[in-house]
Amino acid sequence: MNSTKTNRQTVLHAQNVRKSFGSRGNVQQVLKGIDLRVGEGEFVGIMGASGAGKTTLLNVLATIDRATEGTILISNADISRMKDAELSAFRRDKLGFIFQDYNLLDTLTVKENILLPISLGKMKKKEAEAEFRSIADILGITDLANKYPHEISGGQKQRTSAARALINQPSMVFADEPTGALDSKAASSLLGTMADVNEKRGVTIMMVTHDPLASSYCSRVVFLKDGNIYSELYRGDKTRQGFFQDILNVQAVLGGDSVDTI
Repeated sequence: MNSTKTNRQTVLHAQNVRKSFGSRGNVQQVLKGIDLRVGEGEFVGIMGASGAGKTTLLNVLATIDRATEGTILISNADISRMKDAELSAFRRDKLGFIFQDYNLLDTLTVKENILLPISLGKMKKKEAEAEFRSIADILGITDLANKYPHEISGGQKQRTSAARALINQPSMVFADEPTGALDSKAASSLLGTMADVNEKRGVTIMMVTHDPLASSYCSRVVFLKDGNIYSELYRGDKTRQGFFQDILNVQAVLGGDSVDTI
């Protein structure tokens, strides 16, 4: 197990994060005191067997849901103390999201979907155009700018979703099973592009996935078990093939899903 760590400025710091559902005699504790730091420019994967708390953790850290207890800082802002309106503005201005089902608006073009998050912001039109061209070029969707979602493939839709998540230069991007609806070729292409964006633009990414192949693109993988952090793997200087094997070894202990080899 490679435990190499690098000194990075902390973007996300979660302390004693707990999340329960239900009330009184029927309370289910899903997160049981998570402590987690994510450094600037990291690409972190979150894995664990079904019911381990992966999506709940992502939702709480990404401001989609609120923790029952604990403190969550993103770029030194305490989101656990924000009121709903403040939290909504923070989510819009500071965070990016990539979901499994794309969440694109059918009545808008690819370009309009990508620019949507900054349409209510303060970015000037010239700056927005330059940012669009830069991101669209990296993601390989420049020639799709004037097409509508129904005119493009699933992989292209997810690249559009990724571009939309990046357009406002967020502090963090949260991805929830981003390859779940894609075939293996489109999934590998998207993951390679996400890793490229992470490296070239220094974007901090947290991705929940059940797939060790997807996690092998990350720089670190955090494994959850029964609402707690079970272990962590750092890729370090390992090849993706070597890291993939390490992930499989941990997943086998946790009883995770099996997949084809890399």
